[in-house]
Amino acid sequence: MLEACASLIDEVGYDGVTTTLIAERAGVAVGSLYQFFPDKRAVVQALTLRNVDRFSQGITEKLATTTLEHWWDAVDTIFDLFVAMHREIPGFGKLHFGDVVDMRLLDDRRDNNAVISDRISELISANFGIPMDEVQLPIAIAVEAADAVLKLAFRIEPNGEPRVLAEAKALVRGYLSSRLPS
Repeated sequence: MLEACASLIDEVGYDGVTTTLIAERAGVAVGSLYQFFPDKRAVVQALTLRNVDRFSQGITEKLATTTLEHWWDAVDTIFDLFVAMHREIPGFGKLHFGDVVDMRLLDDRRDNNAVISDRISELISANFGIPMDEVQLPIAIAVEAADAVLKLAFRIEPNGEPRVLAEAKALVRGYLSSRLPS
C-alpha cells in the first residue's frame, strides 16, 4: 500500500491521491486499507516515516563504511544521500519529509525539519565529539537553508539543477565552517 501511495503521489500529487486510488493500485479492497490506515493522511505519514528511516539508515551505513576525516565529509554525505533519495525513491520528491502534508507530520511538537536537523545533529555530535549545544542551532539553520535551495533546484530541473545543487552544498558547508569547530 505504501508503494502504491508513493507512485500515485509521483503521478498525481498529494491532493490527487485518494484511499480508493491507493487500494486499487495496491490491488486490495479499500476496506483492507482501512484496517491499517484510517485515512490518506495516515498512509502518507507511514510512507514519510519509512522515508525518514531510510534516510537515517542510509546515513548510518554511509558513515560506517566511509572514512570521514572531518565533519564536512559527513555533511556532504548526508546532502548527497538526500539528493539521491529525491531522484530515486518514489514519492520522496513530492513529499520530502512530509511538509507537503503537515509541517508537524513526524512529531506533533516540532516541525519536520527540526526532527531531521536533530537527527543530523546527533550524528555529527556523536561521530565528531562536538557537543550537542554547539551543533544543534547551526545544523538547524543549515537544514532550513538547504531545504529552500534544494526545493529550488528540483523545481528548475526534475533531477535537480546541477549548478543550484552545487551552490546549495557550498552554502551549507560555508555556513557550517564558520560555526562548527574545524
